[in-house]
Amino acid sequence: MSRSRQAFEVSEQGRQQALQVATVLFALLGQAQAKVAELTRRIDALLLAPLPRLQELGSLQPQLQRAQGQEHELTVQLARAQRERDVAQQVADHAARHVLRLEAELQALKGLVSSGHTTTALLPQQLRGAADVLTDEQALDDVDVALRKARDVLDREHEAVQEAAQEVGWRAAPGVVDEPTVVPGETVRPSQTNAPLSADSDEAHAPQLGASSTELFETTANNSSTGQNNPSDTELALLRSGDRIRFVGAATRRIARGLDLDEIVLGLCRATVSTFADSILVYLREPIPVGDERPTGPLMLRLRRTDGLRDEHVGGFDLLVEPEQTTPDHMGLLTRVTEILEVRSGSALSEVLRGVRPVFGDLAHTRAALTELLGNGVAAPAGRHVILAPLRGRRRVTGVAAFLRWTERPAFDSDDLLVAAQLATHTALGVDKAVLYGREAYIADKLQRTMLPERLPSPPGVRFAVRYLPAAETASVGGDWYDAIPLSGSRVALVIGDVMGHSMTSAAIMGQLRTTAQTLAGMALPPEETLRRLDTTAQSLGSDRMATCLCAIYDPLARRITLANAGHPPPVLLHADGRAEVMEVPANPPIGTGWMEYEAIERDAPTGATLLLYTDGLVESRLRDIDTGIEQLRRRLSALALEADPDGPPSLEALCDGLLGMLGPGDRDDDIAVLAARFDGLRRSDTVDWTLATDDSSPRLARRLTKQALGDWDLLELTDAAELLVSEVVTNAVRHARGPITLRLTHTGVLRCEVTDGSSLMPRRRWVHGGIEAGRGLYVVNRLALRWGVQPQGHSKVVWFELALPERTDPSRP
Repeated sequence: MSRSRQAFEVSEQGRQQALQVATVLFALLGQAQAKVAELTRRIDALLLAPLPRLQELGSLQPQLQRAQGQEHELTVQLARAQRERDVAQQVADHAARHVLRLEAELQALKGLVSSGHTTTALLPQQLRGAADVLTDEQALDDVDVALRKARDVLDREHEAVQEAAQEVGWRAAPGVVDEPTVVPGETVRPSQTNAPLSADSDEAHAPQLGASSTELFETTANNSSTGQNNPSDTELALLRSGDRIRFVGAATRRIARGLDLDEIVLGLCRATVSTFADSILVYLREPIPVGDERPTGPLMLRLRRTDGLRDEHVGGFDLLVEPEQTTPDHMGLLTRVTEILEVRSGSALSEVLRGVRPVFGDLAHTRAALTELLGNGVAAPAGRHVILAPLRGRRRVTGVAAFLRWTERPAFDSDDLLVAAQLATHTALGVDKAVLYGREAYIADKLQRTMLPERLPSPPGVRFAVRYLPAAETASVGGDWYDAIPLSGSRVALVIGDVMGHSMTSAAIMGQLRTTAQTLAGMALPPEETLRRLDTTAQSLGSDRMATCLCAIYDPLARRITLANAGHPPPVLLHADGRAEVMEVPANPPIGTGWMEYEAIERDAPTGATLLLYTDGLVESRLRDIDTGIEQLRRRLSALALEADPDGPPSLEALCDGLLGMLGPGDRDDDIAVLAARFDGLRRSDTVDWTLATDDSSPRLARRLTKQALGDWDLLELTDAAELLVSEVVTNAVRHARGPITLRLTHTGVLRCEVTDGSSLMPRRRWVHGGIEAGRGLYVVNRLALRWGVQPQGHSKVVWFELALPERTDPSRP
């Protein structure tokens, strides 16, 4: 009776909460519709405005899409709140009738008082805070917060009402009119058709009761229409049958909630132990075939999980121990259970698995199968106190579950065998689902990481550290990417971007944009021109292919950096003294919006400073707006710098790890990319350059200048190879190019030579045939150089090669 009273109060409270949430959602829905209308009107007005107002248009379009999505979600949640309210009302009515019937049967227990405390459900005034519209973005953020809280309330109350319904034996019967609705202290009124309980809600703890339960007993007695006679044997049999059906429904819902193997097997164990069985062992195939894969090798079973067992260890496998329930009969159980075993062909266990259906333990071949499964010398229940249930998925057997009851409990009967079959079927299908989901998650993560650079280059004058984290609550790939591209003149281009959305399409677009950005940055285009051409590429991929991107070019000789931003979060610069600042880069619309004029700025890049580029997943979540996140990031950077060694800045790896440490449990709504660059710079004495004329004397002059520079750097051992390669490359420029020729030598960890000419014609290495003089130059370069390549630069190009320094030379530079 106490449980029935609690069921009534829980369901009544759930109805009130659902009604309050529905009221708030109705108000928010009106505001969302008004916001959609307002944004639509403003966008229509901006479309007719002159060109300078297109920047505002680029910021309003994402807001409109977001507001339209919120309008749809509010409509869905409002309908859900109304359904939950109706179901809670019907469960409360049924619970009231159940209490009256028990009251008539159990007169001696009227004085019992049930315990309770206030529910932790959300109060409506907590939701109404989102109703105050401050700014466009703030209003949309507030609606998101309200939606999240409303979903949490509905999830908690739905689970509580479901458990209350199971307690009192209420079932939804669509199309059939339920019993008259009973409200304590009021007359009977007809009810509507029961709405089916949803089986897809999240796991939640039912709130306990806070109101006094004595009021129910003081009022329900006044309603005589709810009184019933004692049930007959037939009715009791029907009730027991209904209990089994309700148990199977609750257990299968619990199993179906899992997305990985551990969650599904845990759901089976928790749903059955102490209700259906005293103990359970679940074995799964090792390995489990995925999809249409055909298993190879012998059938191996591994003990995946146990529950309700009494010994602390099973073959090294940790058990869930409940010492308070231990009895002498249980102490000898499963002390030597094998954790992994091979199922031999033709054995008793093989025959049980082939039979598919659950079997009792009282048959000869079942006892032999149980011995094979648990191991020889194991004391386990016998007869009908054991059920072996093969787990058969869509194509093959994926494992077996053993349900055990101890001797002090009644044995399983034929109806329990049907229950075990249902549990085994749903578990096997869940295992299949989990394996497929795991493979999809692996493929998604592998695809995302494959599209990112495997490792970043190590250009002179700058060091890098990167981090990438996928979203915590989804297996979908994201669109975050980063890159570092070495350029001529020891410069380096830094790029970071984020394609909107989370899907395979977003990942594919990210791959295309990253490849395009690599090509454009490699041509040494200014950052603003790179973004403009990326915008053109994004538009060619589709009308709604938008992405944010930040592009920068760092010059270690000039110690300057040029940045251009397309809707991306601003970079943060950490100075060597520990001061962190958010860099003010002109805010341009995202790429893919048709914006033609991207602006760039040039700033000092002092030696020892660290530039941090990141995506919005690091600073924005459902619990934190982006401005607050950026300020927290700036403070975190300063704190990490002050905590580091006072003699120098923190290491880049420790810095990135420290930044990811600022993320809370609810801050992983989006994938995260972080690119940190430490500016070391280059000394002017480490590089020399000359301008040569396009005549036959230039190769000879280039050899002389190269020998002179190598002497100044004490690298005369490289003179022969360097003079030969410089002569070949300069000769090619004199013969096939036009305009002035620039020769640059850089001495860092290697000796790098760059020859720039005014022709965009790319040189190519040819096969050398006897009697043919031409084409041998690049062949020689390819054989003697450590690395070489060609970089286009608009209407010119740079041919470069590198030579390794002699071993006696210390490559480190101050």
